[in-house]
Amino acid sequence: MKIEDISKINLFLFDMDGTLYLGEQLYDFTKELLQKIRDKGKRYLFMTNNSSKSVADYVKKLEKLGIAATKEDFITSSQATAYYLKLHHPGARLYVCGTRSLKEELGSQGFTVTEKLEDVDCIVMGFDTELTFQKLEDVSRLLLTGEYPYIATNPDYVCPTEFGSVPDCGSVCDMIYNATGKRPVVIGKPTALMPQLAMQRLGYGKDETAVIGDRIYTDIKSGLKAGIAGILVMSGETTREILEASQDKPHLVLQDAGEMMPYL
Repeated sequence: MKIEDISKINLFLFDMDGTLYLGEQLYDFTKELLQKIRDKGKRYLFMTNNSSKSVADYVKKLEKLGIAATKEDFITSSQATAYYLKLHHPGARLYVCGTRSLKEELGSQGFTVTEKLEDVDCIVMGFDTELTFQKLEDVSRLLLTGEYPYIATNPDYVCPTEFGSVPDCGSVCDMIYNATGKRPVVIGKPTALMPQLAMQRLGYGKDETAVIGDRIYTDIKSGLKAGIAGILVMSGETTREILEASQDKPHLVLQDAGEMMPYL
């Protein structure tokens, strides 16, 4: 893919942290880029693995950063997890190792969230910024004493911040694996589910859709698995050394997403 081929893309699936902003700091190009996509009659969705916030929380966060958004502008790992649960475990009672926002989001999708271990049908792990040792103990107890479906919203090892990185869902899942020997079914990027849901929702084809993100092992790999373009930006987690060592190669590498603007 050449940078000129961006003109053929009509649906842009943007990662958020490290791609459009970092922590609480919006990149200089973000507002202009999103406006230009709209002016060209194209569409974008914010596609994030971060399950610590609900869609309503993300709408508020973007508004605070100066970006107008609605719930329809998002495709999140929380939404994809709810979709997966409805398909494979309808009506399940969930133990959620996640934030209050994640619990409320799953609850709004018709699931019962419980902390009573004797009532649990299924375990959900998210990016838990409210993590306690009690939650780790509860999940370990469930996995060691019963056969429960075990689902993780995303595999990310770290979440970028203004000062560096903090442990994300994948790191906590590794802790649980070390204690129990159990691995979860992973829902978010790098699986193809989120890009597929986005294309299905908005009616776009593979040849006119692209994922734009700063991580090869989640953002880019989800695009590759979905059969769409993967555009890597070097404004977040990935370094040149990581890019060179990766077996999964993006279709296009940019310093940041702002470089797309002249080619829309």
